[in-house]
Amino acid sequence: QVQLMESGGGSVQAGGSLRLSCAASGYTYCNSYWDWYRQAPGKEREFVSSITTDGSTTYADSVKGRFTVSRDSAKNTVYLQANKLIPEDTAMYYCRLRGVYCAGGYRPLNIWGQGTQVTISS
Repeated sequence: QVQLMESGGGSVQAGGSLRLSCAASGYTYCNSYWDWYRQAPGKEREFVSSITTDGSTTYADSVKGRFTVSRDSAKNTVYLQANKLIPEDTAMYYCRLRGVYCAGGYRPLNIWGQGTQVTISS
């Protein structure tokens, strides 16, 4: 069974950086399709970034130029490098494993991490 473990959140001042990680266990030798979302108190969950099985990346307008999504397929891990952080970035960040491309083909999934808190002070 696939499980996700998120880490890397914390509290930093505006202008600082954080590197979020999300590691999947339960499968090997597959390429993964990942999303990052975030949710602030009183707000709907919003899309942040994604990286597909072939490495294509997408970013929300609010984080373009500041955030970078990457992956280490050998470790079944996705990263979100968040730079030049601003108070508006404060939220709980969630990774989602959307699917895996393995020897048998692509398998769609919808598995969420437990979340990691990012807090940015001005």
